[in-house]
Amino acid sequence: MATAVQTLGATREALGPTLIKLREQGHDIAVVDGDLGASTTARLFGARFPDRFFTLGPAEQNMIGVAAGLAAAGKIAFASTFAVFMPGRCFDQIRVSVAQPNLNVKLVASHGGLSVGEDGISAQAIEDLSLMSSLLNFRVIVPADVVEAAQAIEVAATTDGPFYIRTGRPRIPVIYDESYRFQLGRADRLREGGHATIIAMGILVNSALDAATVLAAEGTECRVLNMATLRPLDREAIVAAARETGAIVTAEEHLVHTGLGGQVAQVLAEENPAPMEFVGMKERYAESGRWDLLMERYGLTASEIVKAVRRVVGRKG
Repeated sequence: MATAVQTLGATREALGPTLIKLREQGHDIAVVDGDLGASTTARLFGARFPDRFFTLGPAEQNMIGVAAGLAAAGKIAFASTFAVFMPGRCFDQIRVSVAQPNLNVKLVASHGGLSVGEDGISAQAIEDLSLMSSLLNFRVIVPADVVEAAQAIEVAATTDGPFYIRTGRPRIPVIYDESYRFQLGRADRLREGGHATIIAMGILVNSALDAATVLAAEGTECRVLNMATLRPLDREAIVAAARETGAIVTAEEHLVHTGLGGQVAQVLAEENPAPMEFVGMKERYAESGRWDLLMERYGLTASEIVKAVRRVVGRKG
């Protein structure tokens, strides 16, 4: 019997079509682009609404200033480029021109994490979520699939204030169907389990589900949370997971000490200490290579999540 093939989609593919839909619904959107609109898919919006699309070339600092000006003039301003350039190249402009005045600017940064693959170390944004989480007023989102990415963009467009949405380059499994509803600041419980909780975001949510299936065959049942909103963090879901399952594993395509892992650990230290393990980037930068091989080399896989759960369950005492 033939097995069903899981649908694939890149989270970056949500931007252009979603912005077109929102503008056609009457939302007063304007888009600025850092000369990467083909990759981020923002150029699709530009083809449909050329008078509302501004390509500024590789001048990310200027792009943020223009987006802030559009927002100050009453527009819902979207800016898009790669995560290594935004916030990497224009953090000061984001801080001073968007975060501090609390302007209605939505930053959608594609090609986050290791999964840019052959683009190499200089293009791998593994610090972006930490930078953006440090900025007051920003909401920070890392969608798990293209369906959630589209809904997160819609929420950003219809919610006043600054947003940072990180999308990815590769086509990855689609987890959700159209009945799903993204809720800002709320984790989505994808699987029940009482022995441990895996809290994942972005590309590693599907890996967390795969790991939970392997562990279930061993008799270890894991709760799986998709923590798509990194800021504001769903503290209630984290504390409940610690109290009810007694052990936590976080999984992220980012440096663990300043990303999801570090932030979850802070919540647990304040509210309900529990054994933790961390799957993500640790203490070194990566290299150029095929994206799936890089994820394997640096331990951002379902098999590493399985190992982390085994360790943390053994520490429950």
